[in-house]
Amino acid sequence: MKRIAITTLGCKINQFESAAMTEALQQEGYRMVPFSEIADIYVINSCTVTAKTDAESRRLIRRATRLNPEARVVVTGCYAQMAGDELLSVPGVNLILGNSEKRDIVSFVREMGDQPLAVVSDISQERSGQGARLESFAEHTRAFLQVQNGCDARCAYCIVPFARGTSRSVTPDEALEAMASFVTQGFKEIVLTGIHLGAYGLDLAPPTDLLGLLRKAQEQSLVPRLRIGSVEPTEVPPQLVEFMATSRMVCPHLHLPLQSGSDGVLSRMNRGYDTSLYREVVDSLVQAIPDISIGADLIAGFPGETEEEFEETCRFVESLPLAYLHVFPFSVRPGTAAAAMKPQLHPKLIKERAERLRLLSERKRDAFAERFVGRELPVLVQRDKGLTRNYLPVLIEGVEELVNSEVTVLITEAQHGELVGRLAQKG
Repeated sequence: MKRIAITTLGCKINQFESAAMTEALQQEGYRMVPFSEIADIYVINSCTVTAKTDAESRRLIRRATRLNPEARVVVTGCYAQMAGDELLSVPGVNLILGNSEKRDIVSFVREMGDQPLAVVSDISQERSGQGARLESFAEHTRAFLQVQNGCDARCAYCIVPFARGTSRSVTPDEALEAMASFVTQGFKEIVLTGIHLGAYGLDLAPPTDLLGLLRKAQEQSLVPRLRIGSVEPTEVPPQLVEFMATSRMVCPHLHLPLQSGSDGVLSRMNRGYDTSLYREVVDSLVQAIPDISIGADLIAGFPGETEEEFEETCRFVESLPLAYLHVFPFSVRPGTAAAAMKPQLHPKLIKERAERLRLLSERKRDAFAERFVGRELPVLVQRDKGLTRNYLPVLIEGVEELVNSEVTVLITEAQHGELVGRLAQKG
């Protein structure tokens, strides 16, 4: 029985696809081991969002060859998609698979020879919305369902459309079938994911949209808790807000990428909206769903970002009822429009701005959590803690026997953005 180790860089879609590859390999009889251990085959599911992530993939290749010089090394993911020929010249690499090819990793691993080989198709020609399918998860409470892949946007800082191809969706019937399968296996929450989830269904014939999929899932009462992943602020119509406000199935949580609170920077980023629209969407969500958790992405130190533009971002974020931020220091990604923009900010300044935004995120997170002290909330119990519908982690003692159950918890305190509670008294 050959030993295989898989490690993953990057987004949740990559993590999902790594889990799917793991399952397929296990079903074929391979034994999975941690990447830190000696294996016969090492698989690196790479990311290429920045030059730093490319370097991290090369570091992992070197690590694998040190752990076992006789091992075969497979590189897949977005770095493999964008730089297959470059990876062929990296010592120790045996096989490079593009993002489409990773679905067939079992066949490629089984037939892998001694000569280095790159199998990377032109993903811009990919039209299939086929998503990876999983039969099980390590954390048997929440399942992630990929219903969309690729992206048609052209944000100035992003290489993803070139690495993932055009937007393409799984059919509603396939998505609903997968949801039903997950629930049959015992999952109480399903998280819908995609590279550009808000574009779901627009490429299908006949076209549909994310709201249409949500309505069908609710009509069929498929899942107790359905969580929507990241959706662009331009893709939250009033009908979606209204549906979320009245649905008992959809969790009151939405991630709305912002990237900057300065209209000038947003324009240079080619984001397609301004701060006025973003505020309008956030306000409509909070008005309709007062307890909703809204998260945002922010990029610190985009090329040309002036001190005043950064202050605009800080003031704008301060003024919004956000629950948390994901902060990313700008890092040059060769091949993107932003890589050629001037001036590029000094790394020290970028780091300082990112740190200031992270401190702001902590204040937002703590303030949001404090609102729920003294209240009773439905919590999905996991192995080490629970999760509220609006995405707050909850520490609850003595509920090991209730894992994978949704229980009512009285929140007694908040600590650094996490809640502490105890089971509410029945009756």
